[in-house]
Amino acid sequence: MSIAAILATKGRDVATIDSGVTLAEAVAELATRRIGALVVTSGGSIVGIVSERDLVTCLGKQGGAALDRPVSEAMSAPAVTIDLGTPVLNALATMTARRFRHLPIVENGELIGLVSIGDLVKFRIDSIESEAAAMRSYIQGA
Repeated sequence: MSIAAILATKGRDVATIDSGVTLAEAVAELATRRIGALVVTSGGSIVGIVSERDLVTCLGKQGGAALDRPVSEAMSAPAVTIDLGTPVLNALATMTARRFRHLPIVENGELIGLVSIGDLVKFRIDSIESEAAAMRSYIQGA
C-alpha cells in the first residue's frame, strides 16, 4: 500500500509556517492546533520542518531567549519528503532510520499532505487486522 491510501482517508490539510516568524509564534501555532510539527516554508517552497523536539533542543541550548529567534534557526533542514507512490513500509523505514516523526508529501513540487508516524502505524494495524479477519473468514468458510 502507498501513501496515497493514507491521504485518501486522512485528508490533505497541512499546517505551515514561514521561516522568518519567531519560535514563540511557532509554539503558539503548535499549541493552538494541538499538533507536533509545522512544515516551514519560504517563498512558497518547503525549507524544513519545525517539531516539538526541535523547539526543546533550541530552548535547551539557548534558554528562553530562543523564543525570539526565527523558526529558520531551530528547524530541521532540509526537509525529507515523499510522494503519493511511496510504499507505507518505506515511509516507516525512513522515519525510523532518520529518527523523525513527520514526512511532508510532495507531488509535482507542491506540498499536498503530511503523514506522521502515528498515521502510518494506525494504517498498518488496520491493514493487519483486516488481513486477519479475511483469513478467519476464509478458514471458517472452508
